[in-house]
Amino acid sequence: MGIQVKNLVKTFGKKIILDNISFNVDDGKILSIVGFSGSGKSTVLKLISGLVEKDSGEIITTGGDVAMVFQYSALFDSLNVFDNISFALQERKDLRGKYTKKELEKIVAEKLELVGLSGIEEKFPSELSGGMQKRVSFARAIVTEPKIILYDEPTAGLDPISSTLIEDYIVRLKNETHAASIVVTHQMSTIRRTADSVLMLYNGHAVFEGSPDELCREETPYTRQFVEATLDGPMKMN
Repeated sequence: MGIQVKNLVKTFGKKIILDNISFNVDDGKILSIVGFSGSGKSTVLKLISGLVEKDSGEIITTGGDVAMVFQYSALFDSLNVFDNISFALQERKDLRGKYTKKELEKIVAEKLELVGLSGIEEKFPSELSGGMQKRVSFARAIVTEPKIILYDEPTAGLDPISSTLIEDYIVRLKNETHAASIVVTHQMSTIRRTADSVLMLYNGHAVFEGSPDELCREETPYTRQFVEATLDGPMKMN
């Protein structure tokens, strides 16, 4: 089933952030949510993950864990890579004490291998590049075998080559976990390389839904303005 969102509404005070938004993400698929800053993209992730309460509408998910990969990795600076990745397994009430130290070491090693970073368990975040920190955050996100993975600007602040590497790992994790995934991004390269479908938000509404190819081909004022990154169009910066 993945993720089903029906008629989702969210306001903050008098400001309407999301106005009757609906979409589906099947298991093993990636939806990219795009739009100008302040269009409600990250709010969708917070609603699905339960960090924020919706005003109305429905959010139906496969069940199981929902993993969030934050914009700037959000690793614990005082913990090494092993303790960062295994944090949920060691500290979450329903998982605490379930695994032996040897089992934790095996799980962490498997997740690090999956993101191409074997053997760095003892390193601290400050010893890693931005791209490596991002990949460690991926390993941490999938340590509980989530059915849903949410990425908030996963390539923010990275150089083009590091961005390409991260995009490749997003696709690899989709294939390995068969999770339903949502990637919030501004970058066309991330959309083209990772997304099966695209949802564009503006002013609380969905103004486009389709494939990455359709996003690039469709000659609507919204899609043209976004793809060409021009100020000339119906979408105005706040």
